[in-house]
Amino acid sequence: MIKPKNPAPAAKPLTQDGERLSKQVAHLMRCSRREAEQYIEGGWVSVNGKVVEEPMARVSDQTVVVDPHASLMALTDVTLLLHKPPGYEALAMPGEANKRVKPAHQLLLAAKHWAQDASGVRLLKHHFAKLSACVPLETAASGLVVFTQDWRVLRKLTEDAAILEQELVVEVAGEVAPEVLQRLNAGLSSDGQPLPPVKVSINSTSSTSTRLRFALKGAHPGLIAYLCERVGLRIQGIKRQRVGRVALAGLPEGQWRYLHEGERF
Repeated sequence: MIKPKNPAPAAKPLTQDGERLSKQVAHLMRCSRREAEQYIEGGWVSVNGKVVEEPMARVSDQTVVVDPHASLMALTDVTLLLHKPPGYEALAMPGEANKRVKPAHQLLLAAKHWAQDASGVRLLKHHFAKLSACVPLETAASGLVVFTQDWRVLRKLTEDAAILEQELVVEVAGEVAPEVLQRLNAGLSSDGQPLPPVKVSINSTSSTSTRLRFALKGAHPGLIAYLCERVGLRIQGIKRQRVGRVALAGLPEGQWRYLHEGERF
């Protein structure tokens, strides 16, 4: 009788016993515990062939390997660009979710990372932590929403909000007469105070609607709706295409990408 071969032993999973992964990495790399944590959070460490990004994970006799190309220089704060669908709150965070509020932040998942993202950034779990939402957008609108870990980006988008140009495509019912465009471009006021100036042009037309391109600085939720109401236009949809010099650039609705190294708002 031929005896069956013994199956190869299964790789041992992470355990609740043993020592912290960060301690083993510190020993392997002959570095400080904090540097070891950074190697792990940077996605450079694997346990039994699987990348582990949690420094507090415990290992015993598993095989721990640090990528020979590991570098602490790659650990930088990131900025994520989301194409928000209508119905999501741009600035709401996951803890605020309820039956009435759907935070756009909950769409920032690995599964929704745009496959054609050309940034070259390696996706890591810690990229989804400590994100600040920037530049508000109407819940009913779609388009570009910015989330960042980078304090410099946050400061830029906050302090320069009044001078940062945004571009939006607004679909309205029916045709838009030339005199309506003239009124919008001439500037409107509210309670005697001038509203932010806008540059409005026709983007495209159909038999039932017109798409207008709005370019304006100092935009805030409700402003475009108010401007359109003042000139008798009925909005059917709003989509933000650009914030400063950063545009959607083909990003599909409901997906996100990284801000490229050379992109600036």
